[in-house]
Amino acid sequence: MRAKHLAILSSLILVTLISAGAQTADTSAGAYTPSAENIKNREDFSRERFGIFIHWGIYSMLGHGEWVMQNEDLNYQEYPRLAAGFYPSRFNASEWAELFKKSGAGYITVTTRHHDGFSMFHTAQSDYNIVDATPFGRDVIAELSQACQDEGLSLHLYYSHLDWGRTDYYPRGRTGLGTGRPEGVQGDWRHYMDFVNAQLTELLTNYGPVRAIWFDGVWDRDDRPREEQPGIWNLEEQYKLIHSLQSGCLIGNNHHLLPFEGEDIQIFERDIPGFNEYGLSGQEISPLPLETCQTMNRSWGYRIKDTDYKSVDFLIEYLVRTAAKGANLLLNVGPRPDGSIPEQAAERLLAMGEWLARYGESIYGTQAGPIQDEEWGVSTSRDNIIYVHVLNREAEKVSFSLEGRKLKSASLLNSGETLSFEGRKGAYSLSVPAIKEGEGPDRIIKLTFNK
Repeated sequence: MRAKHLAILSSLILVTLISAGAQTADTSAGAYTPSAENIKNREDFSRERFGIFIHWGIYSMLGHGEWVMQNEDLNYQEYPRLAAGFYPSRFNASEWAELFKKSGAGYITVTTRHHDGFSMFHTAQSDYNIVDATPFGRDVIAELSQACQDEGLSLHLYYSHLDWGRTDYYPRGRTGLGTGRPEGVQGDWRHYMDFVNAQLTELLTNYGPVRAIWFDGVWDRDDRPREEQPGIWNLEEQYKLIHSLQSGCLIGNNHHLLPFEGEDIQIFERDIPGFNEYGLSGQEISPLPLETCQTMNRSWGYRIKDTDYKSVDFLIEYLVRTAAKGANLLLNVGPRPDGSIPEQAAERLLAMGEWLARYGESIYGTQAGPIQDEEWGVSTSRDNIIYVHVLNREAEKVSFSLEGRKLKSASLLNSGETLSFEGRKGAYSLSVPAIKEGEGPDRIIKLTFNK
């Protein structure tokens, strides 16, 4: 994930604004047709509404986030020496998976290789990986894959296209320019892309079912695929490779643009779809499954000084507002270098799990509700049911208009209490009981309509 985004991506945002409204490019001979398994995975993904993001690597040892190599201009020949001291003695894949399951999440997305180029899985393409380069010598992705299967969680794999250490990643792009890599030496780009494709092949061959590959954008070397220019990232080739290895595997790319041909998920970074408070989500919203990734504190990778965790109430409300847009929330955890999950993160995940165990029917398997962004809150829906989420603690009454819908009953999901309502020609008004101590930020009204 990226730090200092606004400065680094200013030119990309400008390009996005200029090309606003452009549709997905079709650079293949025939349009991408997802398999039946892919469609099913899209449906399952959308039903789950909640996943856990994991940013973890040798950068965690320095406690300054996943961008420390770039931010501190660490030498590309010295930085890899960190691997010799990486020994996460407290890492336990089963404990992680059990915690994530208790949080109410349906899947995890874990970093297999970040911008520093270190592989958190056993790859034959380079010995710069957690098995061959560290005294730990264990394949954490393999262990997480098995633990996820044991807990019934789906596995998504983050993979960064760029690399701040390899000399064949040349021209070097916008970042990692202070790592000391040779200047003016033309790298073998085809060699680098072959390396990437070989690693993706390993990930999709050796680690069981992978429900999604999560790429981190084209921003470092903005070269989007266009009809007249396939693009140096060879995304068309890679997407076909991924779908040939596991046809059901979903592809998402965090490029802050409308999805490209071959992508199955649209990603929004730090913003709920339709909002652009962080400055990276001005793109249009596609009909594909949607996902918002967000941090639990301020950082993605472990940052020792960052104890500014969002409250449980904030996180629950964020999950509700995300689901109300028909999107999933991918909530980030940055494990410590010893492999432990920070207690502040674990406490919040367990609290979210308790809330979902009580009120999950208003989140799981729902779609964007017809009542959006009212002063009092939002809504989600399923079939002939609308869940009204009253997020304003001061609200005593909610009013809304649903023409052509006849309301049959209303009840408070929190307590089961039946609520009276007034309505005429689709305009309804309900009084809402005061929020009770310990109930959290959301009073949920379950509205049932005649079919």
